[in-house]
Amino acid sequence: MSSSSFPDYYKILNLPSNATPEEVKQAYRRESLKTHPDRLTNATPAEKRAATEKFQAVADAYYVLSDANRRKEYDMFYTTRRDRSDDPTSSSNFFSQFAGVFAGAGSGGGGNGPATPGAQPNAEGVFADVFEELLRPEVNRVLPFWSWVGTASGAGLGFIVANIPGLMVGAVAGNRLGAIRDAKGKSVAAVFSQLGGDQKAEILKMLATKILGSAL
Repeated sequence: MSSSSFPDYYKILNLPSNATPEEVKQAYRRESLKTHPDRLTNATPAEKRAATEKFQAVADAYYVLSDANRRKEYDMFYTTRRDRSDDPTSSSNFFSQFAGVFAGAGSGGGGNGPATPGAQPNAEGVFADVFEELLRPEVNRVLPFWSWVGTASGAGLGFIVANIPGLMVGAVAGNRLGAIRDAKGKSVAAVFSQLGGDQKAEILKMLATKILGSAL
């Protein structure tokens, strides 16, 4: 398909054009988990690149359709175009040519907006925003660095002060303080982006089980 085609964001998200805002959000969750490149731990460079392009197009679709004003502007084009395509490359072309009409059309909330008018949204930022409440506990589960340090330190100090009972109390207190340190000052997107490939794949597998009912 030609990259000059008009992106069919409804088709990219597998939605009807009259989908509700909640249906748009749920569709994004499904499609982003299916296309997230970090779940492809053994993929070839070509497969990784294709998944990344699809993941970005899914994020673009959500960015446009999740905001009432942006969706209205998009639909004005959508109804007049006959070259609509679900090819991911059509989305980047759309943002380079048409997305200037979105300037001032609505913030979209969170960190999923483009840095400048006409720029594509940050796909990882969109993903983290939409999955905030599900992603944070999974991130904390696989990367409890300071929690473990706090547990060990608290347990050691507690044992010195009050032997076995002190060890238990100190371990719990240290763990909680460490957990606070783990999350302090960092967004879910920042922490998730710093994880290793295997850790990301594990988190995506858990999210897929919760959202899709099965691991990808």
